[in-house]
Amino acid sequence: MTISQRVIAVSSVKLTELIAPSFYTIHRDVKALGHTHYWLKGGRGSTKSSFVSIEIIMGMMTDPQANAVCMRKVGLYLKESVYEQLVWAIEKLGVSHLWEERLSPLGLIYRPTGQRILFRGADKPKKIKSTKVSKGYIKYLWYEELDEFDGMEEVRTINQSLIRGGDSFVVFYSYNPPKSARSWVNAEVIEQRPDRLIHQSTYLSVPPQWLGQQFYIEAEHLKATKPEAYEHEYLGKVTGTGGEVFINLQIQEISDEEIKAFDHIKRGLDFGYAVDPLHYTVCHHNKGKRRLYIFGEIHKVALSTTEAVRLIKAENRLNQRITADSEEPRTIATMKAEGLYIVPAKKGPDSVEHGIKYLQDLEAIIIDPVRCPNTAREFSGYEYEPDKDGGFKADYPDKDNHSIDAVRYAIEDEIIRRGVRLG
Repeated sequence: MTISQRVIAVSSVKLTELIAPSFYTIHRDVKALGHTHYWLKGGRGSTKSSFVSIEIIMGMMTDPQANAVCMRKVGLYLKESVYEQLVWAIEKLGVSHLWEERLSPLGLIYRPTGQRILFRGADKPKKIKSTKVSKGYIKYLWYEELDEFDGMEEVRTINQSLIRGGDSFVVFYSYNPPKSARSWVNAEVIEQRPDRLIHQSTYLSVPPQWLGQQFYIEAEHLKATKPEAYEHEYLGKVTGTGGEVFINLQIQEISDEEIKAFDHIKRGLDFGYAVDPLHYTVCHHNKGKRRLYIFGEIHKVALSTTEAVRLIKAENRLNQRITADSEEPRTIATMKAEGLYIVPAKKGPDSVEHGIKYLQDLEAIIIDPVRCPNTAREFSGYEYEPDKDGGFKADYPDKDNHSIDAVRYAIEDEIIRRGVRLG
């Protein structure tokens, strides 16, 4: 079968009958190889898995070198999820006669060329690492229910094993966002990268006849009785667990024009210890509107004092005041000797609690996720620890809070004016 014959085979069905309108733009992007990594998050009935299955089947039938590997965290669930979803796509595209379905081992084979779709569970990592194809290369990867995987390190390890030997790759990550911002998958999408496209979808853009009347009855009932559960389950929103320390966050880009107008810029520094990172922050405190804009950071582990000074000087060209953690007087003295205008933070009883309460009382904490991905991640994921009774402990956790400490130091003068000391 020639390439033109392949195209005819997969174009005889209207894609508008298979792909919901919210996916039209991303379909064109995949076709143009606009990105490598496609993070598809959404609620129930958003048809994101249907979209991925259509893209993989169509893509393989128009590229004779392309193979695919589809994954779940637990291999036991492959047959009833991604495998059946891909069989659905083959049938809807009207090309069942061109594909061979195998159950043992689980697989799909494109008869004209022998291209293969393989299925793997991350609970057996050796099988993933040893995955090979005899013809072409693995162009498509699909992580279904991404949030079930153990974290980005596991995903990177798998990608490093499979993304090799080809000219272009398409990796799909489909998932329903967990409630908590602390979840690794929610934290990961805060950090933007040029080869990643993040897409949000809901059932509201899907033709109603695709889902059926009962689906909408259930959704409306939950919306009326438990609106927060509805937002999480059907709209795919990160609604939180109820233990978030900061409910006044706005994670959004801050433009160069806005930054040029900032006239109350503050800088703070939290030193790293052992495996903990050094964190330097730059923010603007609009006291009139009670808003804090965080638009600059340095966040690195094992950073030498000399290198830290160099990086800070590159940002703080006018050598304006920096307030640092007073627990490191020798480091502060060294940085002073190297030319920084740096002073120790003033500490006092209950200073952490007072500083965090000051931040909580602000109208908004606006964090630029592009300029400050680590700050956005830490603030978003900072939650009270759960207690044994299903509630939350009153104390503030002393972990993953380096940016929070640096911000407290940066605005210590404002906090002290309210009659508390910072620590």
